[in-house]
Amino acid sequence: MPSAPRVLVTGATGFIGANLARRLLRHGAEVHLLAFHRDNTWRIEGLRDSAALHVGDLRDRDASRRLVDEVRPDWVFHCAVYGAYSWQTSVEQMVQTNVLGTIHLLEASRDFGVASFVNTGSSSEYGYKDHAPSEDEAVEPNSEYAVTKASASMYCRWLARSAGMVVTTLRLYSIYGPWEDPGRLIPTLIHKGLRGELPPLVDPSIARDYVSVEDACEAYVAAARRTKGEKGAVYNVGTGIQTTIAEVVRIARSVLGIEAEPSWGSMANRKWDTSIWVSDPSRIARELGWSAADSFEQGFRRTVDWARREAAVTPAPVSAR
Repeated sequence: MPSAPRVLVTGATGFIGANLARRLLRHGAEVHLLAFHRDNTWRIEGLRDSAALHVGDLRDRDASRRLVDEVRPDWVFHCAVYGAYSWQTSVEQMVQTNVLGTIHLLEASRDFGVASFVNTGSSSEYGYKDHAPSEDEAVEPNSEYAVTKASASMYCRWLARSAGMVVTTLRLYSIYGPWEDPGRLIPTLIHKGLRGELPPLVDPSIARDYVSVEDACEAYVAAARRTKGEKGAVYNVGTGIQTTIAEVVRIARSVLGIEAEPSWGSMANRKWDTSIWVSDPSRIARELGWSAADSFEQGFRRTVDWARREAAVTPAPVSAR
């Protein structure tokens, strides 16, 4: 594998894609970014001189082939998704983006000799569990979005095995950090907290396994470097520790010096909210040598520092979603 690989990052204007692009550039990779359109590019404005930007639609099979043929990447990081946010509700677009788009990109990668393909999966593929699920457990998707992500993961595994490709799916838990969508909980907490306020909040017992985006990016790179092991392997990307919303708010109040008291239940729980949501990261630690380096408080403090520096370029949140 080349020391300075040529890489293609799809979904490059999104939260994870933009962070991953920065991580790859810092370590000398030749980075090509795929955006769905030229709008909403605030996350990558600072990368225009150091990375090549391509605009295209993975739902178009021929466009996907032209892109991979033009770039000829060593590694593909497939971060383009639709439906991960509560305001993305079109089931048709979920199927077209998450299933068809993945198939088109994966088949083009096979045909043009991509050495390593890393697919973005989701912990929601498992559905509701009363424990930390391993990658071998049957998936029981808990939403339309989760169904499409599980379908894409299954196709990745099938094609990897049938074509002998190195394809890896990362089932991400709750990623947070710089460049996250401003309408999400952590950015909203920081935005409000810097003014001494708290946003509306759901039930304090709701829990998630929070992973800093810096740690998540290291998991992507570890997956891309994988040269042996199971074809179509799936790995959980989580800390193995769940954090309740009550603990998140406690840390936010401490770090930001917020005197306002939380108003629990002032925001309705979402249909996927649960008090148990935690990963089993033992396989990725054993096989790829990856484990989360950040505690939630460490990652949150770094995100606050970033938010203070980048306040001028970050859109203000409308509400926490």
